[in-house]
Amino acid sequence: MAGDRDTLLGMGFDSARVDWALRATGNRGLQPAMDHILEHDGQPVPDLGTVTESKAGGARTDAMDVDDEDADALQSLGATATTEVEAKSIKCSECGKIFRNTALANFHAEKSGHDQFEESTEEIKPLTEEEKKQKLEELRERLAAKRAAKAQEEIKEQKAAEALRRKAGKDMNKVKEDLKVKQALQEAEQKKREKIEDAKAKAAVKAQIEADKKARAEKFAREKAIRDGLPIPGEGAAVPVAAARAAVATPSSFGVAGKDYQETRLQIRMSTGGQPYTTTLRSEAPLREVAEYLAGQNLNVDVDTVAFAQHFPRKTFDRLDFTKSLKELGLTPSAVLIATVP
Repeated sequence: MAGDRDTLLGMGFDSARVDWALRATGNRGLQPAMDHILEHDGQPVPDLGTVTESKAGGARTDAMDVDDEDADALQSLGATATTEVEAKSIKCSECGKIFRNTALANFHAEKSGHDQFEESTEEIKPLTEEEKKQKLEELRERLAAKRAAKAQEEIKEQKAAEALRRKAGKDMNKVKEDLKVKQALQEAEQKKREKIEDAKAKAAVKAQIEADKKARAEKFAREKAIRDGLPIPGEGAAVPVAAARAAVATPSSFGVAGKDYQETRLQIRMSTGGQPYTTTLRSEAPLREVAEYLAGQNLNVDVDTVAFAQHFPRKTFDRLDFTKSLKELGLTPSAVLIATVP
């Protein structure tokens, strides 16, 4: 009815949902339509062109129709068609409830699981205006309660999602902070190791430089003392000038007379220039061992072709001297050799 439709529209319901409710309830009144809207709230509105089959098997809302051809035949024989008493409602045989139409009976069958229905001549009285108002108020309250519950549920879901998001963000930030701290510690440890290694390398270089300077100074002092016939620094008793000169004239007696040196410190210079090589060998070591040492330090040196010479006293060593010891060649306790590579 137009009045029921306007009333439902005035309550704020969608027009398509109102039309669906009125058609589904067979326009039986405002109350069935409101019940239908409430029960199907949230469900999509179907195509109103489709027909819903009734679950109340065998129930009928209209009087039994008489086939048109049979009616014509009866009239031609002078007889009148009879009809059964019109059904006013549908009754559930299991619980005794009475419904205005098939749609409401179907709804009851879906909710309760009952499937035994029958037609009834009992007529459900229409609602009074007071009852309509009361039903409308009840419907509004139920709808408001349902919407409020839905809103509360949505709020809870939003809060839960926000809590999960914040927790995930905190966990990610903690992981990032831990990673930064770990990287900082690793970098600090690496820098510390590098500083220690640099300090060790610098100390080693400095120590080597000092040792080389000291060795050169000692060597220079010894050579100068020998040349001048003065006592050799650090060797104890003074050497007479005549003895020093005799030592210079005789290589086998080079050094302090009567002293047996176990080691000989050598400084080897390349004839082509460059940094000198300094080493300490046994006094009994042959000159060839000096050549082998130099070949290990300089790839351009060949043990079989390298030649050695001495500026003071001036002397050139031949291949036969390579088998003689440093002591025999008068190179103890120290000497400066000039190496020549052909």
